[in-house]
Amino acid sequence: MPRSIWSGAISFGLVNVPVKLYSAVSRKTVRFHQLHDADHVRIQQKRVCPADGEEVAYDNIVKGYEISPDKYVVIEPEELEALDPKKTRSIDIQEFVDLSEIDPIYFDHPYYLAPGTGASKAYRLLLAAMRETNKVAIARVVIRQKENLVAIRATGDVLTMATMVFHDEVIDPGTIDEVPDDDAEASKREIEMAEQLIESLTGDFEPEKYHDEYRERVLELIEAKAAGEEISIQPPEEPAKVPDLMAALEQSLAAAKGSAGNGGEKAAPKRKRTTSGNGAKTGTAKKKSTSSRSRSKASSKK
Repeated sequence: MPRSIWSGAISFGLVNVPVKLYSAVSRKTVRFHQLHDADHVRIQQKRVCPADGEEVAYDNIVKGYEISPDKYVVIEPEELEALDPKKTRSIDIQEFVDLSEIDPIYFDHPYYLAPGTGASKAYRLLLAAMRETNKVAIARVVIRQKENLVAIRATGDVLTMATMVFHDEVIDPGTIDEVPDDDAEASKREIEMAEQLIESLTGDFEPEKYHDEYRERVLELIEAKAAGEEISIQPPEEPAKVPDLMAALEQSLAAAKGSAGNGGEKAAPKRKRTTSGNGAKTGTAKKKSTSSRSRSKASSKK
């Protein structure tokens, strides 16, 4: 069961709504440890001074900001603490804006806001008002000694809060050398074809349709190796070369129309089955084979 990581109150005008903060996501990352290749013992990381090769105790480490190559300004912990934002338990709403005005590039980490003790009515009031006006609240809040800019909005029956990056943290795309210039302007016919392709691939967003396929393949690989199966490495597939942009648009549009004619659903890409030297299937393929044998035995018993 999720645990709240912060508690306080949403403040706007003279109204305070006690809330609890919960992370809205749980990252699903496959983590590896560094091991010695000879004996598979975990590697220890030590802080070593390159000047004398001696290990440095944590108590002897200070913070320094590099102002020029190998020249640092040392900052004491007390000096940083004096600059910490005032510790409050308040999410101070600055203004309300339309969601369409916020570029998604500004959003960082999502959270859920649940009502605090005895705050259900005030919470429901704010939720209903924001849902009816379709507005997003821009606010400031201090979490873990850091002041954050956040966006609060009504999502179904709950308020969500997303931390945001500040405007000077967003990189200007004009500084990227590879941004196309005006000489790469597409023709009217190419734009029309691209619009048709987009229209043919347009549908409702269903997040449950999408999976982290790479993570699933990594877990299948780990499972297969843990079972002692031999793994054969498949060479990477080279993308097919298309003569020109127009030909690529025409081929893509034809493929999309053909998919729509076969029931409107795109065919799922087939996974290659990796086999060991004795022909055993690995990962998902192995599970399917076991399941098929189980069903066969059940049928024979009947």
